[in-house]
Formats: sequence, C-alpha cells, structure tokens
Amino acid sequence: MKSGFGRFVAATGIYLGFAVYLYQPYFKRFDATEYLFVVSACLASAGCLLLSGRWVSSFWASFIAGAVYGFGPFLLGFARFHPTASFLGASIPWLFCPAAFCTRERRRWLGIPLLVLPFLAIVVFFQVSVHYRLFAISTQTRLHLGDLAGLVVPLVAAQRGIGSANLVGFYHVPIAPLVMGVSMLLAARRTGVMVIFVIGTVLACCPSFLEISPIIWLSFPVLCCAVLVGVGLQGLSSAASTDRSWLLAVTVISGMLCLVTSLSATKFLQVFAGLEKGSARFFATAGQMYLLGTVAAAIIFFMARAKLRLCWLRLAILCSAIAVDMFIGAGFIVERFLHSASVISF
Repeated sequence: MKSGFGRFVAATGIYLGFAVYLYQPYFKRFDATEYLFVVSACLASAGCLLLSGRWVSSFWASFIAGAVYGFGPFLLGFARFHPTASFLGASIPWLFCPAAFCTRERRRWLGIPLLVLPFLAIVVFFQVSVHYRLFAISTQTRLHLGDLAGLVVPLVAAQRGIGSANLVGFYHVPIAPLVMGVSMLLAARRTGVMVIFVIGTVLACCPSFLEISPIIWLSFPVLCCAVLVGVGLQGLSSAASTDRSWLLAVTVISGMLCLVTSLSATKFLQVFAGLEKGSARFFATAGQMYLLGTVAAAIIFFMARAKLRLCWLRLAILCSAIAVDMFIGAGFIVERFLHSASVISF
C-alpha cells in the first residue's frame, strides 16, 4: 500500500513537472485563473492513472494512460476556452473512480448510481456557470465529422486554428497500443466501458441542452481510450508467441498510417487534397512518429516470435517512443493555443 501511494505521488510530481515545463514560458502573461491549465493537466493525468489501475496492473502502463489523457490534444486544446472548462475535464476521471472501484467490493449495486456522478457534475457546472454568467465553453461547440481527422494527424488539426479545431486525437505512437486495447476490450466484452464510450460520443455530436456545451461530453470517450492505451500497453508488453497475429496487425496498422501521412506530406497530394499551406511539415512529423511506433511494435513482434518475454524491455521501448511523441506534440499544441493566439483574454 505504501509503495503504491509513493509511486502515485512520484508520478503526480512528474506530471506536475511536465505541466510546468509546457506552460512556464507563458506564466508572465497568465492571470490567476489561467494557472488552472497547469493544475488541470496534472490533476487529469493523476486521475486517469488512478482510474486505469482498476484494469491495468502495470504501473508504467497506467502512468502512460494518465499522460495520454492529461497531456493529450483534447484536454490541452481546452486552452482556447475558459480555464475552468479545463478543470472540469480534469475532474472527470476522479468522478468515475467511485463507480469503477465499487465494483470490486461486495456492494456492486452501488456502481450504477455512482456512474451518475460525472453526468451530474457536468450539469451542475454549466448551470452554475450560467447563473454567474461565466460562459466557459460555447454551447455551439460540438464534435463534427471533420474533427475526426485529428485522430490520425492531431498536429495538423491543431494547425487549422483556434476557432475551427476540436482536438480529439491521442498523438501517433499511442495508436498502436490503443488498437491492442480496443481488441482486448471487445474480447473481454466490457459492456460498461462500451456504453460510456457510446453515450459520450453521441452526446458530443448532439445539439446543446441544459446550457451544456456538447464538446465536454467527449471527455468520456477520450478517457475510455486513454485507459485502453494503458490496457494495450500491458497487452503488448506481456504478449506471448501465440499472440503474434495481434502484434502483426498492430504493426501493419501503424505502418499503414506512417505511409499515408508520409505521402500526404508531398506537395502533389497537398494540392490535390486542398490542404493548407504549411501542412507538409506536420504530416512529415506525423509520418516520423508513426514510423517510430511501427519500429517499436515490430521489435515487440519479433521478440514474441523468438519467445522473448522481457516485459520490462518491451515497456521501456513503447514508453520511450510515446514519451518522444508526446514531448513534441504537447509542446506544439500548447504553443499553438497560447503563444500564437497571444493567450485568450476572458
């Protein structure tokens, strides 16, 4: 217990350090409320780390899952809204924890009513915001079909501008463990997670009701996917030689994304697709990151084929690749939404 708590505190410290690193260049222009961006990134990561521990036994896999949510494009993209909106998104993992861990005890019947907590918190937040005339997020902001491009090329989506982009991706390298995590979810038939994912996605696409901005509901499926990244990391690190087909499929998918994004960086395809000027370097970066993920997945595939478990080495390879991807991606998104936009005034 003490060891687990100590690792949680250490992980929170790392999250906080990374958040300070990302936002520190803009502290001189921050007002008091804008420091919530730093707090929210750390709080969201720690909450997802704790929540993912319900299904993921590997600490480092849970650590990456937390970082994918707290420092992912979706939550960092909230810099274009009021800082309290980012704080609300950060609180979602914590609000799911009572329902998630209640199912491990004898009183499993409490799990269903406890699932209402995140929904209730969102309703209360927006009702209080309206009362105090604090419009944290526009009620017109919802998920559109065009936003789904951010799943594959989040940096290109961020480049599109502050007014038009809803960032929904998970960077590039995490796509491989996400695919693995989704396949494990379907195999295990975790209907509860599937239902939450579907509800959040549908509500994010629907028109506003009760003065709630639809985009905030997207935090549910994004959180589910972040946890599935952790599940997938654990699956990839412990996969046996009998799981070679799954490992090969993950490697092929990552390789195909590498090929598509690399080709999209060419001048011909940009003109043909009508992409914005300057997108080439972001597609090239995406191609490089997908290549990094493909190499990492291929190494694990050949390790499994040679019947070499070495779970610690597999985790080290995957976590290092994701860390590089996140370091580059998070830095660009924060710069795009704070520096280039000259910090939104509220």
